[in-house]
Amino acid sequence: MAAGCKNRGDHAGCIGNLSGRNVCRLKDRVQSKFRWQDVIEAHMTDTPISSIPEFERRKAKYEPVSQALYAIYGYPHWRQALPPLDELIDCILSQSTTDLNRDRAFAALKARFPDWESAMTAPESEIIDAIRPAGLANQKGPRIQGVLRRIYQERGELNIDFLADLTVEDARKWLTSFDGVGPKTAAIVLCFALDRAAFPVDTHVHRLGQRIGFLPAGISADKAHPVMEAIVPPKDYYPFHLNLIWHGRQICHARVPECERCPLTEYCDYYQNGRAAL
Repeated sequence: MAAGCKNRGDHAGCIGNLSGRNVCRLKDRVQSKFRWQDVIEAHMTDTPISSIPEFERRKAKYEPVSQALYAIYGYPHWRQALPPLDELIDCILSQSTTDLNRDRAFAALKARFPDWESAMTAPESEIIDAIRPAGLANQKGPRIQGVLRRIYQERGELNIDFLADLTVEDARKWLTSFDGVGPKTAAIVLCFALDRAAFPVDTHVHRLGQRIGFLPAGISADKAHPVMEAIVPPKDYYPFHLNLIWHGRQICHARVPECERCPLTEYCDYYQNGRAAL
């Protein structure tokens, strides 16, 4: 489900050399005087900066935590697995389902329709039938066709590569203007398909972010995006996102985290506070 890896978090083969981090190009490199306040203000206009307590303490966790994860999982380098429009449709299919079911639905959709034009003009019932493995097909089918039709109406073609030429914020606003496309989907398309400086917050990142202490307890996943983007250096968005997912799957499970195996306990609020439930 990722650029470089079909399943985001399964980055075997994408691991780079820690001693020589030849980090791939990011179109939106942020200058060294990157201000976390600017990011919070840009994305959380309804949430005052003062409502994010102990921000500097949270931000200080990044370096030791990231180094520990890079030492275990490596430093995955960006590479595109899906074109931007494919990634967008794949993300819509991924909502409220498993990676396996999403992959089955996406494969079935691509097998039935040779191109997105065919999917756009097909009877709605055929789209719904093709994507049933992903669940919620009656919602996702019309949503997918609605996205395709609007793109074609606005652009005259079914291609969203033009997002590479926009600022990250303009591209994010355009993507989230579609029904059913939220901050996570927009960030995935930008980061994984276009190599842009956007940090996706999925269920694993949201869980680990709160447990480790990057994020305040109880913050929503949508509002967590700008906080993580303020904490993590933009050049590390892609690798750190993948490593958090991998660590969440391997050790920091949702129900029973294996804290005794975790190399992050020294920096983890959840562990230091006696594994209090979030």
